[in-house]
Formats: sequence, C-alpha cells, structure tokens
Amino acid sequence: MADITRRLGWRHLRSAPTAHVRHHRGGRLVHEGTGLSFWFRSLSAALSEVPVDDRELAMAFHARTADFQDVSVQSTVTYRIGDPAAAATRLDFSLDPDTGAWRGTPLEQIGTLLTETAQQHALAVLARIPLSEALVDGVGAVRERMAAGLAAEPRLPETGIEVVAVRVVALRPEPEVERALRTPAREQIQQEADRATYERRAVAVERERAIAENELASKIELARQEERLVDQRGTNARREAEEGAAADAVRAGAEAARTVRLAQAEAEAAREVGAARAEAQSAWLRAHAEVAPATLHALAATRAAEQLPRIQNLTLSPDVLTGLLARLGAGGDGGAEPRGGAGGARS
Repeated sequence: MADITRRLGWRHLRSAPTAHVRHHRGGRLVHEGTGLSFWFRSLSAALSEVPVDDRELAMAFHARTADFQDVSVQSTVTYRIGDPAAAATRLDFSLDPDTGAWRGTPLEQIGTLLTETAQQHALAVLARIPLSEALVDGVGAVRERMAAGLAAEPRLPETGIEVVAVRVVALRPEPEVERALRTPAREQIQQEADRATYERRAVAVERERAIAENELASKIELARQEERLVDQRGTNARREAEEGAAADAVRAGAEAARTVRLAQAEAEAAREVGAARAEAQSAWLRAHAEVAPATLHALAATRAAEQLPRIQNLTLSPDVLTGLLARLGAGGDGGAEPRGGAGGARS
C-alpha cells in the first residue's frame, strides 16, 4: 500500500521498491514505475499500484481418485506480475488518493484464478488413478500437471501473471481411510518391534546363561582349588607333625642321654663321696683305736658337753673332783660312782 500525505490541498505519494505505480491525469499517463515519489492533486489524479514481487499462494482442496476415495491436496504456487501495465488494465489496482489503499481486491481475484486453474488440472490427474497409486506417485504427477496447466493457461499471460514455481506439499486421504491404511504398516512395525524385543530378550537370556555358566565354572574351579588347598594343608600338617615328632624324639633322646649322663655322674660322685666318707671313717676309727681310753672319755665328755645347755657358772666340790680323777686314773674300769654332789649351777 502506498504512503500518501497531505500538504495544503496537495497529496504526496511514496511507493515501495516492489510496487509499480501508474499516475494518470486527464486521461494521460504522467508517472509510471517502481519506487516513485511525486506530488499530485486528488481531484484530477487516477492512481494504480501493482505489486511486482514474488507472491506465495497456498492452496488446499479436495479431489476424488479413480476408486472413489477422497483426498486432500495441499500445494503452493509462487507467482509474480510480470506485466504491471497489462495487470492494471485487466484488474482493479486503483488506489484511493486520500488513504493509498486499494479500492478493489485484485490479489484475491488473482488467487481465485490460480486456484481454480490448478485445481482443475489436479482433479483431472487424480480422477484417473486409484488411491494407492495417488499416495505413492500422485505428488509428482499432480505437480507436473498443475505446472503444465498453469503454463498453458492463456488468461494468465494476458493478465500479466507469470507462474514461478508449483509445489505440492501433501496428498492425504480421509482420516478413517488413513488409519485403515496405516494399520498394516503399524502391524508390521509392531511385529518388527516384537521380533526385535524377542531377539533382545533371547540375547539377554543367552548372555545370562553364559554368565551363569561362567559363574558355575568359576565356583567349580574354586572348589577344586579349595580341595587342593585342603589337601596341601593336610600334607603340611602331617609333615609338620612328623617333623615335630622327630624333633620331640631327638629332644627326648638328648634329654634321656643327658639324664643318664647326669645319673651316672651323680652315682659316680656318690660312690666317690661314700668312698671318701668310708676312708675318713676308717681313718677316724684307726685314730681313736690308737688313743688311750681316758682321752676318748674326755673327748666324749667334750662332745656331750657341747650338746648340753649353756652353763654360766660351775662349782665342783673336792669330793667330786677326787672321784673323777680316780676314775681317770683307773682307766674307766666301771667302778662305783664317787660320792659327792655337784653344786647347783646358776645361770
């Protein structure tokens, strides 16, 4: 839409670079071109603006296949106005000099023309093929037929319209038919998924079995190692017992030999001590046999006195002393005891 401003009864128009503007005054063409900017009077000016940029026209319509199945066609047509002057003379692109807006709806007219022309050719293609073929190869066939039909339509170049490209986005059947068509594929996909699940489970079971076998083999090998360990421990224990018994026997033999040697030494020592004592006793007896009886009596008295209690004071009377001397002189012949009494001893 052109930009129009007011200044003291004059109007100023400024168009976009993608818009072709035509200015007539008094039936004569005064200004024509894209991206124009000029002053004009609203009472004497006739303005038209034709867009020359590429436009996208989305189409959506229903068609019926050869097996009487309804399908929805979604497509897009790219077009542009290659001859703005022809388009301005065939369609109403006139502008309101006060607002700069189109007085008519030219783009809607172009859209209707393109849609009806393209739909006519698409319906002709789909009416001759069944639904299955239309869903498989229908997109390309419909696109080629629509492009060819639009290119051959004589009204489009007369109106200055050029078709740049035709695209068919999708061909879709009715929702119920689409669900019915999806069912076999879904079933196959589900079967593939189930088979993959079963195979995965089988692989998992096989791996678990292999793991269990490995664990069992490990346990068996461990039991064998434990058996070998027990046998080795028994062998070590027997060897240790045998070596201990041998050591004990050696120690016992050594202890017995030492005890025998000690007993022999003690017996030899006892014999030597006895012999020495016997020799000493014999010498003592021989020594006493050669001594006078009085001397022996004195020694006996001395020994006896050694066994008596300690006497602090001893008083001998003359009678007792005389008798003892007489006995000593007589040689101890066993006469009558001398009379007399000993004085009391004071301790």
